[in-house]
Amino acid sequence: MGKTKDNLVATYSIVGLDPKIGEIGVATQSKFLGVGAVVPWVKANVGAVATQSLANTSYGPRGLQMMEEGKTPQEVLDELVKDDPDASLRQVGVVDFSGRSATFTGDNCYDWAGGKSGENYAVQGNILVSEETVTALADTFESTEGKPLADRLLAALEAAQQAGGDKRGMQSAAILIEKEKGGYGGYNNRMLDLRVDEHPSPIKELTRIYRLHQLYFNRTKEGNIVPIDSERKQKIAEVLVKQGYLTNSSVDDQSFYEGLTNYIHTENFEEREQEQGKIDLEVYEYMIQS
Repeated sequence: MGKTKDNLVATYSIVGLDPKIGEIGVATQSKFLGVGAVVPWVKANVGAVATQSLANTSYGPRGLQMMEEGKTPQEVLDELVKDDPDASLRQVGVVDFSGRSATFTGDNCYDWAGGKSGENYAVQGNILVSEETVTALADTFESTEGKPLADRLLAALEAAQQAGGDKRGMQSAAILIEKEKGGYGGYNNRMLDLRVDEHPSPIKELTRIYRLHQLYFNRTKEGNIVPIDSERKQKIAEVLVKQGYLTNSSVDDQSFYEGLTNYIHTENFEEREQEQGKIDLEVYEYMIQS
């Protein structure tokens, strides 16, 4: 197959690290089906790689291995492209767990193409409307320090899109973040792995799914535990009737709380379940808005 624009992962991406929390990841958007299967590569306590344009997916695992062996991001990039006959069409961003970073754009990547790296991040894009897309990625990441890494990466994607984005449009987006024992139940490091493979507004859809992920898997904040007063009870009961957990909204307390418990367990909100008479405010708001 010839090397044409149709073969390229025309995309923009950001590789970022939160050194205080120990989270590292990649977020990306592209006019390409299923970009999350190609661009992001992450290993907790080691580093992250974004490989795109005429993407060489071996760059991901090889780059992570070299960082684990002690090479800097720039040394990793130098080694990856050194003997690659298609290096002029590659684009790569690398960040290690020490916050060092580097980005590479081959001379034959389609305009606009380029990148920028700074402490804890690397941003890059190809077939973009303009350089402003990459500038927005970097500026947004820098200006959102202190917020959760996922929020910063997603905000950077959205800002990049507003600045022009991919010249060919939107199709897919993904975010991958690792943290030691940050996965479900603490059994692995995959803290966040969300993809939108085909959608007219993939960044907005990815952000929506991320908010659901936070709702389902984060635990209740102390200030969000509220009493089920008469007003809340009535609204909850109406939802439970609508969704088949109660036969009517005027049942006794035992039936009401049995219905609420069944709802919470069926909807996978066990992490946010409260003692009888109280409810997580975020669960309550989700219920009445659904």
